[in-house]
Amino acid sequence: MPELSNERRQWLRSQSVRQRRIRLTRLCLIGGFFLLWELGVRYGSVDAFIFSSPGRMGATAWNMAQSGELWRHLGVSIAETVAGFLLGTALGTLIAVVLWWSEFARAVWEPILIVLNALPKTALGPIFIVWMGAGMGSIIAMTLAISLIVTVLSVLEGFLSTDAEQLQLMATLGASRFQTLTRLVIPANLSTLMNALKVNVGLSWVGAIMGEFLVSRAGLGYLIVYGSQVFRMDLVMTTVVLLGISAAGMYRLILILEAQLKKHFGVMG
Repeated sequence: MPELSNERRQWLRSQSVRQRRIRLTRLCLIGGFFLLWELGVRYGSVDAFIFSSPGRMGATAWNMAQSGELWRHLGVSIAETVAGFLLGTALGTLIAVVLWWSEFARAVWEPILIVLNALPKTALGPIFIVWMGAGMGSIIAMTLAISLIVTVLSVLEGFLSTDAEQLQLMATLGASRFQTLTRLVIPANLSTLMNALKVNVGLSWVGAIMGEFLVSRAGLGYLIVYGSQVFRMDLVMTTVVLLGISAAGMYRLILILEAQLKKHFGVMG
């Protein structure tokens, strides 16, 4: 490997320092928020019954972890979310490919998809329950309803915005439609696909939790509903924090995947 120049080393060092400062600032902001929250409860300026407290939340999480309930509910929600995430991303990308491939299909389905995307997805919940029963299938269907159309539209927009001159060059060289797709359109839109994955992380969690609100006997959404019904705000707030940590963990995995793709394919754009 060629030796790095002094300027390159200084730039890398400055980037490393910047990243450490960003992480430290994040930790300070989060830690400061929870510290002020706990102090507010202890000194009476925050109502612990309504808002709970970090101390109570920690004790609740510890007790649930000791009994195994934490891992059971967390595992159920993660399984539902990952299943919806993978299905939504795969099906959404496949449908986008079909619509890019066929101009006729795109003309027929694009306005329909836009209208479907505008529908309130919570209204579909009872329909899924009737069709698929009160189980994991209806929850995954809710996740798909929320994430699928957004994936189709965002990926399709990226495919259609592929550089026209490069498309013309591929046509001039005699490339088939499949070769154009696999050698130009998809590689040129890796950043679009990664952005769709990032968006789908949040949408998949929203769909899973909404589904658990409607029909579930386990999962983080179930804990939130149950805790609110029995006025156990420590359980509700603990579950919300666990939900945030889980979503952040999935998002982090997507960032790692993106970094690996950048190493193999260079800067994605």
